[in-house]
Amino acid sequence: MKNNAVAEKQDHGLVEKVISINRVTKVTKGGKNMSFAALVVVGNGADKVGYALGKANEVASAIKKGLSRAKKNLVPIKKNKTTITHEVHGRFGAVEVLLKPAAPGTGVIASSTVRAVCECVGIHDILTKIIRKSTNPINVVKATFEGLSKLKG
Repeated sequence: MKNNAVAEKQDHGLVEKVISINRVTKVTKGGKNMSFAALVVVGNGADKVGYALGKANEVASAIKKGLSRAKKNLVPIKKNKTTITHEVHGRFGAVEVLLKPAAPGTGVIASSTVRAVCECVGIHDILTKIIRKSTNPINVVKATFEGLSKLKG
């Protein structure tokens, strides 16, 4: 069971979004052990964003772990008002993400995973495209972060 719906919550000026919740089963001699992995993105809506993967036996505690880890890993992102400064490519694994600046009023044209990252960092006008074959949410987030980290001020 994969859940790619993005849940949003605001806490102390931080925008928190749950990108995906993955149910994982480990088969042991004693039977099947179920656990959950939650991919979470946190940003201040201005210039900092972070992500983390929280793993636990219950969904709520997996999300809680992910949020606390993401808050510790906030990274500054350079941007130009409501868009990015220039076109960049981010690659991770089989995923390649193209990020292009857009004119004011364009909006965020992106998949749900890339949209969550852009909204957390405060980017309101951007054009994006996942170029490679894979759309694995974890790799898409990592590729998006890799692309955003290449931005120059």
